[in-house]
Amino acid sequence: MSTRKIVDCHVHLGPPEKIEHLVELADAVDAAQMGIVCTTGTEGRNATPSALAAKAAHPDRFFAFAGLDHSAHHSGGKLAVPGLAEQVDRFIALGADGIKMLENKPTSRKQLDIPVDGEYFEEYFAKVEETGFPVLWHVADPEEFWDPATTPKWALERGWGYDKSHVAKETLYREVEHVLERHPKLNIMFAHFYFLSADLPRAAAFLDRFGSVKLDLAPGVEFLYNMSKDVDAARAFFEKYADRIVFGTDISSGNTVPEAKHRLGIVRRWLETSDEYRVTDDADFLLGPPEDGVMRGLSLSAAALDKICNGNYESVVGASPRPLVKKLAREECERIAAGLDHFAGGTAEDNPARRAAALL
Repeated sequence: MSTRKIVDCHVHLGPPEKIEHLVELADAVDAAQMGIVCTTGTEGRNATPSALAAKAAHPDRFFAFAGLDHSAHHSGGKLAVPGLAEQVDRFIALGADGIKMLENKPTSRKQLDIPVDGEYFEEYFAKVEETGFPVLWHVADPEEFWDPATTPKWALERGWGYDKSHVAKETLYREVEHVLERHPKLNIMFAHFYFLSADLPRAAAFLDRFGSVKLDLAPGVEFLYNMSKDVDAARAFFEKYADRIVFGTDISSGNTVPEAKHRLGIVRRWLETSDEYRVTDDADFLLGPPEDGVMRGLSLSAAALDKICNGNYESVVGASPRPLVKKLAREECERIAAGLDHFAGGTAEDNPARRAAALL
């Protein structure tokens, strides 16, 4: 494969003790830069502090997409947390590079139980649109997860098999499209190809309708296999929309070096060559094969590859990570650490936010 610059827009970092392992993974896969996307959850869980510590330790290597803090809602108003629009201002001031949203992943949407097109989020989206601050947003999940007969065992074990207690997939999409209609200038990337890899005509219509959005191609188990069913159609789509697609892998600091090399390598091979191949035993579970198991490469043009592998991310986020204001970053980590203590009913036994603050 070529020596083309790779910027991976979609990686995850666990506790701050994993920062140097993520550097090891980045070196192993020859990723010039990585965008750390920060998940959040109930009881104050928030991956943002680790990402800020990673930016401080490696300011030219890592972008940080902070996660929104909904602790005021999850605590029933007992915990004082800045409003969502104020959080955007804080992220910009401290030097974050964007925001990661998980709010319309089915499990997160069920936990928060607030529609993203409602009043709770309106001021936030207005602020994000006004500032042009980048957002990477996970919406829905693979289509197989809504059918017990097709949901993989590993997904069921993680609570990713969905039933009538979860918001329907089309409702998740409808909420997002209402937001995009109201805020057409949002600077936004949708994770995992917006889970439309099985329906390229719909993906094309989505991109045509909303001209400011991009799709990241961080693969779940379904993505490369869906695309491999009709290589000619997939290649035509990627060439036509080459300026709307962003390279990503979903590598995690929990991966081993072989797993990370396989994950990034399998995506690059699919983009750059016309090979037919299967995953090997050193692939992580998210790339596990379906019945067919064959991936067929697109062999894209050099111009398309340059846009997808680095140019499009730079057009959304910039060529270099924003400078971190350590004092403000430390204060944000300490605020999140206090939230973890609140939900623990005292000093949290495991408080990665406090450990990240100490590194700043």
